Amino acid sequence: MTDSSVPLAEAGGRLLIDLQAISDNYAQLAARVAPAACAAVLKGDAYGTGLEPAATALWNAGARSFFVALLAEAKRLRDLLPQAEVFVLNGLFAGTEQVYDQYDLRPVLCSQDDVARWQDYCAGIGRPLPAALHVDTGMNRLGLSATEAIHLAEGRDEFRFPLALVMSHLACADEPDHPLTARQLEDFRAVAALFPGVRASLANSAGALGDKSLHFDMVRPGIALYGGRSRRDTPPLRPVVRLELRIVQVREVHEGETIGYGAAQTARRPSRIAVLAAGYADGIFRLAGASDGQPGAEVVIAGRRCPLAGRVSMDLMTVDVTDLPEEAVRPGDFATLIGEGIGVDELAGHARTIGYEVLTALGRRFHRRWV
Repeated sequence: MTDSSVPLAEAGGRLLIDLQAISDNYAQLAARVAPAACAAVLKGDAYGTGLEPAATALWNAGARSFFVALLAEAKRLRDLLPQAEVFVLNGLFAGTEQVYDQYDLRPVLCSQDDVARWQDYCAGIGRPLPAALHVDTGMNRLGLSATEAIHLAEGRDEFRFPLALVMSHLACADEPDHPLTARQLEDFRAVAALFPGVRASLANSAGALGDKSLHFDMVRPGIALYGGRSRRDTPPLRPVVRLELRIVQVREVHEGETIGYGAAQTARRPSRIAVLAAGYADGIFRLAGASDGQPGAEVVIAGRRCPLAGRVSMDLMTVDVTDLPEEAVRPGDFATLIGEGIGVDELAGHARTIGYEVLTALGRRFHRRWV
Protein backbone atom coordinates (compact mmCIF):
# COMPACT_ATOMS: atom_id res chain seq x y z
CA MET A 1 0.00 0.00 0.00
CA THR A 2 1.32 3.43 -0.94
CA ASP A 3 0.50 6.97 0.18
CA SER A 4 -0.16 8.57 -3.21
CA SER A 5 -0.19 12.12 -1.81
CA VAL A 6 3.62 12.29 -2.06
CA PRO A 7 4.83 10.58 -5.25
CA LEU A 8 8.30 9.06 -5.03
CA ALA A 9 9.60 11.17 -7.89
CA GLU A 10 8.69 14.33 -5.95
CA ALA A 11 9.88 13.27 -2.47
CA GLY A 12 13.17 13.79 -0.71
CA GLY A 13 13.00 10.33 0.79
CA ARG A 14 10.98 7.17 1.11
CA LEU A 15 9.72 5.59 4.31
CA LEU A 16 9.00 1.88 4.19
CA ILE A 17 6.87 0.38 6.98
CA ASP A 18 6.94 -3.39 7.48
CA LEU A 19 3.45 -4.46 8.58
CA GLN A 20 4.52 -8.09 8.92
CA ALA A 21 7.12 -6.99 11.47
CA ILE A 22 4.39 -5.22 13.47
CA SER A 23 2.30 -8.41 13.37
CA ASP A 24 5.26 -10.57 14.40
CA ASN A 25 6.16 -8.23 17.26
CA TYR A 26 2.57 -8.38 18.51
CA ALA A 27 2.52 -12.18 18.31
CA GLN A 28 5.78 -12.42 20.25
CA LEU A 29 4.51 -10.10 22.99
CA ALA A 30 1.12 -11.82 23.19
CA ALA A 31 2.80 -15.19 23.66
CA ARG A 32 5.13 -13.77 26.29
CA VAL A 33 2.42 -12.21 28.47
CA ALA A 34 -0.20 -15.01 28.22
CA PRO A 35 -2.54 -15.67 29.95
CA ALA A 36 -2.80 -11.87 30.22
CA ALA A 37 -4.44 -10.23 27.22
CA CYS A 38 -2.20 -8.17 24.93
CA ALA A 39 -3.73 -4.89 23.78
CA ALA A 40 -2.05 -2.50 21.33
CA VAL A 41 -1.34 1.22 21.68
CA LEU A 42 -1.95 3.23 18.50
CA LYS A 43 -1.52 6.79 19.70
CA GLY A 44 0.59 9.23 17.71
CA ASP A 45 -0.58 7.76 14.38
CA ALA A 46 0.61 4.34 15.57
CA TYR A 47 3.96 5.82 16.61
CA GLY A 48 4.37 7.39 13.19
CA THR A 49 3.75 4.20 11.20
CA GLY A 50 0.17 5.02 10.15
CA LEU A 51 -2.85 4.29 12.33
CA GLU A 52 -5.02 2.56 9.72
CA PRO A 53 -2.47 0.14 8.24
CA ALA A 54 -0.91 -0.62 11.64
CA ALA A 55 -4.31 -1.22 13.26
CA THR A 56 -5.34 -3.55 10.46
CA ALA A 57 -2.13 -5.56 10.82
CA LEU A 58 -2.57 -5.77 14.59
CA TRP A 59 -6.22 -6.81 14.33
CA ASN A 60 -5.26 -9.54 11.87
CA ALA A 61 -2.55 -10.65 14.31
CA GLY A 62 -5.15 -11.07 17.07
CA ALA A 63 -5.33 -7.75 18.92
CA ARG A 64 -8.85 -6.91 20.06
CA SER A 65 -8.29 -4.04 22.53
CA PHE A 66 -6.63 -0.79 21.47
CA PHE A 67 -5.52 2.41 23.20
CA VAL A 68 -5.25 5.87 21.66
CA ALA A 69 -4.58 9.25 23.23
CA LEU A 70 -7.30 11.39 21.67
CA LEU A 71 -10.91 11.10 20.64
CA ALA A 72 -10.11 12.04 17.03
CA GLU A 73 -7.79 9.01 16.83
CA ALA A 74 -10.47 6.80 18.34
CA LYS A 75 -13.05 7.82 15.74
CA ARG A 76 -10.66 6.91 12.93
CA LEU A 77 -10.03 3.56 14.56
CA ARG A 78 -13.72 2.84 15.08
CA ASP A 79 -14.46 3.51 11.41
CA LEU A 80 -11.79 0.96 10.54
CA LEU A 81 -12.46 -1.70 13.19
CA PRO A 82 -16.13 -1.71 14.20
CA GLN A 83 -15.73 -4.65 16.61
CA ALA A 84 -12.62 -3.49 18.45
CA GLU A 85 -12.57 -2.36 22.08
CA VAL A 86 -11.17 1.18 21.97
CA PHE A 87 -9.92 3.13 25.00
CA VAL A 88 -9.07 6.86 24.93
CA LEU A 89 -6.28 7.65 27.38
CA ASN A 90 -6.24 11.42 27.75
CA GLY A 91 -9.34 11.81 29.87
CA LEU A 92 -12.93 12.82 29.18
CA PHE A 93 -13.06 16.32 27.70
CA ALA A 94 -16.22 18.17 28.69
CA GLY A 95 -18.89 18.05 26.01
CA THR A 96 -17.57 14.94 24.25
CA GLU A 97 -19.68 12.36 26.09
CA GLN A 98 -22.15 11.94 23.22
CA VAL A 99 -19.31 11.20 20.78
CA TYR A 100 -18.08 8.36 22.98
CA ASP A 101 -21.63 7.03 23.05
CA GLN A 102 -22.14 7.38 19.30
CA TYR A 103 -18.91 5.58 18.43
CA ASP A 104 -19.01 3.02 21.26
CA LEU A 105 -15.69 4.16 22.75
CA ARG A 106 -14.32 3.74 26.27
CA PRO A 107 -13.14 6.92 27.98
CA VAL A 108 -10.30 6.48 30.47
CA LEU A 109 -11.50 8.56 33.40
CA CYS A 110 -8.55 10.36 35.00
CA SER A 111 -10.13 12.62 37.60
CA GLN A 112 -13.14 12.95 39.87
CA ASP A 113 -14.59 15.47 37.41
CA ASP A 114 -14.28 12.89 34.61
CA VAL A 115 -16.10 10.33 36.72
CA ALA A 116 -18.85 12.78 37.65
CA ARG A 117 -19.40 13.83 34.03
CA TRP A 118 -19.63 10.22 32.84
CA GLN A 119 -21.98 9.35 35.72
CA ASP A 120 -24.22 12.27 34.83
CA TYR A 121 -24.24 11.44 31.13
CA CYS A 122 -25.19 7.81 31.76
CA ALA A 123 -27.93 8.89 34.15
CA GLY A 124 -29.23 11.40 31.63
CA ILE A 125 -29.57 8.89 28.79
CA GLY A 126 -30.75 6.10 31.07
CA ARG A 127 -28.08 3.66 29.84
CA PRO A 128 -24.94 2.45 31.62
CA LEU A 129 -21.93 2.87 29.31
CA PRO A 130 -18.57 1.28 30.21
CA ALA A 131 -15.47 3.30 30.99
CA ALA A 132 -11.98 2.72 32.35
CA LEU A 133 -10.49 4.25 35.47
CA HIS A 134 -6.91 5.54 35.67
CA VAL A 135 -5.33 5.67 39.13
CA ASP A 136 -1.97 7.35 39.62
CA THR A 137 0.63 5.20 41.43
CA GLY A 138 3.68 7.43 41.15
CA MET A 139 3.83 8.93 37.65
CA ASN A 140 2.15 12.15 38.82
CA ARG A 141 0.71 12.80 35.41
CA LEU A 142 -2.87 11.57 34.86
CA GLY A 143 -5.04 9.61 37.23
CA LEU A 144 -7.00 9.71 40.46
CA SER A 145 -5.03 9.63 43.68
CA ALA A 146 -5.07 6.49 45.81
CA THR A 147 -7.32 8.27 48.31
CA GLU A 148 -9.77 9.25 45.57
CA ALA A 149 -9.77 5.68 44.29
CA ILE A 150 -10.60 4.36 47.76
CA HIS A 151 -13.52 6.77 48.12
CA LEU A 152 -14.73 5.83 44.67
CA ALA A 153 -14.55 2.13 45.46
CA GLU A 154 -16.49 2.64 48.68
CA GLY A 155 -19.34 4.18 46.69
CA ARG A 156 -19.17 1.75 43.80
CA ASP A 157 -22.67 0.46 44.45
CA GLU A 158 -23.89 3.90 43.37
CA PHE A 159 -22.07 3.80 40.02
CA ARG A 160 -24.26 4.47 37.01
CA PHE A 161 -21.84 2.76 34.63
CA PRO A 162 -19.75 -0.44 34.55
CA LEU A 163 -15.98 -0.33 34.90
CA ALA A 164 -14.34 -1.97 31.89
CA LEU A 165 -10.80 -1.58 33.24
CA VAL A 166 -8.78 -0.13 36.09
CA MET A 167 -5.29 0.94 35.08
CA SER A 168 -2.16 2.78 36.02
CA HIS A 169 1.07 3.63 34.19
CA LEU A 170 4.67 2.67 34.97
CA ALA A 171 7.19 5.51 35.13
CA CYS A 172 10.54 3.69 35.21
CA ALA A 173 10.02 0.15 33.90
CA ASP A 174 12.61 0.81 31.18
CA GLU A 175 15.27 0.87 33.92
CA PRO A 176 15.58 -2.64 35.42
CA ASP A 177 15.35 -2.75 39.21
CA HIS A 178 14.36 0.89 39.55
CA PRO A 179 12.80 1.11 43.05
CA LEU A 180 9.77 3.09 41.84
CA THR A 181 8.55 0.11 39.79
CA ALA A 182 8.31 -2.07 42.89
CA ARG A 183 6.44 0.67 44.75
CA GLN A 184 4.04 1.18 41.85
CA LEU A 185 3.40 -2.56 41.63
CA GLU A 186 2.59 -2.75 45.34
CA ASP A 187 0.30 0.27 45.16
CA PHE A 188 -1.47 -0.97 42.04
CA ARG A 189 -2.12 -4.36 43.61
CA ALA A 190 -3.91 -2.53 46.41
CA VAL A 191 -5.87 -0.42 43.92
CA ALA A 192 -6.89 -3.43 41.82
CA ALA A 193 -8.10 -5.21 44.94
CA LEU A 194 -10.54 -2.35 45.53
CA PHE A 195 -12.35 -3.27 42.31
CA PRO A 196 -12.85 -7.05 42.32
CA GLY A 197 -14.02 -8.51 39.05
CA VAL A 198 -12.67 -5.58 37.02
CA ARG A 199 -9.80 -6.16 34.59
CA ALA A 200 -6.54 -4.57 35.72
CA SER A 201 -3.74 -3.17 33.55
CA LEU A 202 -0.37 -1.73 34.57
CA ALA A 203 2.29 -2.78 32.03
CA ASN A 204 3.44 -0.76 29.04
CA SER A 205 6.02 -2.16 26.58
CA ALA A 206 8.77 -2.19 29.19
CA GLY A 207 6.44 -3.83 31.71
CA ALA A 208 5.29 -6.40 29.17
CA LEU A 209 8.92 -7.40 28.62
CA GLY A 210 9.55 -7.42 32.36
CA ASP A 211 8.48 -9.65 35.23
CA LYS A 212 5.10 -11.37 34.91
CA SER A 213 4.00 -9.78 38.19
CA LEU A 214 3.48 -6.58 36.19
CA HIS A 215 1.14 -8.12 33.63
CA PHE A 216 -2.16 -8.44 35.55
CA ASP A 217 -5.12 -9.00 33.17
CA MET A 218 -3.96 -6.86 30.24
CA VAL A 219 -0.72 -5.31 28.99
CA ARG A 220 -0.56 -2.21 26.77
CA PRO A 221 2.56 -2.31 24.57
CA GLY A 222 3.34 0.59 22.27
CA ILE A 223 6.94 1.25 21.22
CA ALA A 224 7.88 -2.45 21.27
CA LEU A 225 5.32 -3.16 18.55
CA TYR A 226 7.02 -0.66 16.26
CA GLY A 227 10.59 -1.88 16.65
CA GLY A 228 11.88 0.54 19.29
CA ARG A 229 13.77 -0.38 22.46
CA SER A 230 11.64 -0.19 25.59
CA ARG A 231 14.06 -1.62 28.20
CA ARG A 232 17.77 -1.04 28.62
CA ASP A 233 18.40 -4.73 29.26
CA THR A 234 16.33 -6.08 26.35
CA PRO A 235 17.03 -5.71 22.62
CA PRO A 236 14.21 -4.34 20.47
CA LEU A 237 11.94 -6.69 18.57
CA ARG A 238 11.87 -6.74 14.76
CA PRO A 239 12.59 -3.37 13.14
CA VAL A 240 9.54 -1.89 11.44
CA VAL A 241 10.65 1.24 9.57
CA ARG A 242 13.27 1.88 6.92
CA LEU A 243 14.06 5.43 5.88
CA GLU A 244 15.98 6.20 2.69
CA LEU A 245 16.94 9.76 1.68
CA ARG A 246 17.57 10.93 -1.87
CA ILE A 247 21.04 12.12 -2.86
CA VAL A 248 20.65 15.53 -4.50
CA GLN A 249 24.26 16.33 -5.31
CA VAL A 250 27.85 15.22 -4.74
CA ARG A 251 30.38 18.02 -4.36
CA GLU A 252 34.09 18.45 -3.76
CA VAL A 253 35.27 20.24 -0.62
CA HIS A 254 38.87 21.37 -0.21
CA GLU A 255 40.87 20.64 2.92
CA GLY A 256 40.29 23.40 5.47
CA GLU A 257 36.91 24.45 4.13
CA THR A 258 33.86 24.28 6.39
CA ILE A 259 30.58 22.48 5.80
CA GLY A 260 27.07 23.74 6.57
CA TYR A 261 25.58 26.26 8.96
CA GLY A 262 27.78 27.71 11.65
CA ALA A 263 30.92 26.34 9.97
CA ALA A 264 30.54 23.58 12.54
CA GLN A 265 32.73 21.04 10.75
CA THR A 266 35.99 21.55 8.90
CA ALA A 267 37.22 19.20 6.18
CA ARG A 268 40.46 17.60 7.39
CA ARG A 269 41.30 16.35 3.91
CA PRO A 270 40.07 16.87 0.37
CA SER A 271 36.54 15.48 0.67
CA ARG A 272 33.52 14.45 -1.32
CA ILE A 273 30.24 15.45 0.27
CA ALA A 274 26.83 14.03 -0.65
CA VAL A 275 23.86 16.33 -0.07
CA LEU A 276 20.66 14.54 1.01
CA ALA A 277 17.14 15.92 0.48
CA ALA A 278 15.80 15.84 4.04
CA GLY A 279 16.31 17.70 7.30
CA TYR A 280 14.72 18.72 10.54
CA ALA A 281 11.50 19.72 8.76
CA ASP A 282 11.18 15.98 8.09
CA GLY A 283 11.78 14.96 11.71
CA ILE A 284 15.54 14.36 11.45
CA PHE A 285 16.74 16.13 14.53
CA ARG A 286 19.31 18.90 14.23
CA LEU A 287 21.28 17.39 17.09
CA ALA A 288 21.99 14.33 14.95
CA GLY A 289 24.43 16.43 12.91
CA ALA A 290 28.20 16.56 13.32
CA SER A 291 30.81 19.13 14.30
CA ASP A 292 34.57 19.21 14.73
CA GLY A 293 34.16 18.13 18.32
CA GLN A 294 31.18 15.76 18.04
CA PRO A 295 30.52 12.94 15.55
CA GLY A 296 26.98 12.69 14.29
CA ALA A 297 24.70 10.02 12.90
CA GLU A 298 25.58 7.81 9.97
CA VAL A 299 23.87 6.66 6.79
CA VAL A 300 24.49 3.61 4.64
CA ILE A 301 25.38 4.15 0.99
CA ALA A 302 26.42 1.28 -1.29
CA GLY A 303 26.57 -1.02 1.72
CA ARG A 304 28.96 1.15 3.77
CA ARG A 305 28.40 3.50 6.65
CA CYS A 306 29.16 7.14 5.99
CA PRO A 307 29.17 9.88 8.67
CA LEU A 308 27.13 13.05 8.59
CA ALA A 309 29.21 16.16 8.00
CA GLY A 310 28.11 19.42 9.59
CA ARG A 311 24.73 20.39 10.90
CA VAL A 312 21.36 19.06 9.80
CA SER A 313 19.45 21.94 8.22
CA MET A 314 15.73 22.32 7.55
CA ASP A 315 15.55 20.48 4.23
CA LEU A 316 19.06 19.12 3.65
CA MET A 317 21.86 17.21 5.32
CA THR A 318 25.41 16.46 4.24
CA VAL A 319 27.38 13.22 4.37
CA ASP A 320 31.07 12.49 3.94
CA VAL A 321 31.41 9.92 1.12
CA THR A 322 35.13 10.41 0.49
CA ASP A 323 35.93 6.77 1.23
CA LEU A 324 33.43 5.41 -1.31
CA PRO A 325 34.24 4.86 -4.97
CA GLU A 326 33.05 7.78 -7.07
CA GLU A 327 30.73 5.55 -9.10
CA ALA A 328 29.02 4.33 -5.89
CA VAL A 329 27.44 7.70 -5.10
CA ARG A 330 25.27 9.38 -7.72
CA PRO A 331 22.52 12.02 -7.61
CA GLY A 332 19.13 10.32 -7.51
CA ASP A 333 20.41 7.35 -5.49
CA PHE A 334 19.27 6.80 -1.90
CA ALA A 335 21.12 6.76 1.42
CA THR A 336 19.68 4.70 4.29
CA LEU A 337 19.27 6.60 7.56
CA ILE A 338 17.18 3.93 9.33
CA GLY A 339 17.74 0.34 8.23
CA GLU A 340 20.66 -1.83 7.15
CA GLY A 341 21.72 -2.21 10.77
CA ILE A 342 20.92 1.35 11.87
CA GLY A 343 17.91 1.28 14.24
CA VAL A 344 15.70 4.08 15.44
CA ASP A 345 17.39 3.95 18.83
CA GLU A 346 20.87 4.40 17.35
CA LEU A 347 19.69 7.47 15.46
CA ALA A 348 17.99 8.71 18.62
CA GLY A 349 21.22 8.33 20.58
CA HIS A 350 23.06 10.65 18.20
CA ALA A 351 20.28 13.22 18.61
CA ARG A 352 20.29 12.76 22.40
CA THR A 353 16.67 11.68 22.45
CA ILE A 354 14.68 8.42 22.39
CA GLY A 355 13.37 6.12 19.67
CA TYR A 356 9.79 7.15 20.47
CA GLU A 357 10.52 10.71 19.38
CA VAL A 358 12.32 9.61 16.22
CA LEU A 359 9.39 7.46 15.08
CA THR A 360 6.64 9.93 15.87
CA ALA A 361 8.55 12.86 14.33
CA LEU A 362 9.08 11.33 10.88
CA GLY A 363 7.53 13.87 8.55
CA ARG A 364 4.82 13.77 5.93
CA ARG A 365 7.02 14.90 3.05
CA PHE A 366 8.38 11.39 2.60
CA HIS A 367 6.91 8.96 0.10
CA ARG A 368 5.38 6.29 2.35
CA ARG A 369 4.92 2.65 1.46
CA TRP A 370 3.57 -0.17 3.63
CA VAL A 371 4.89 -3.62 2.78
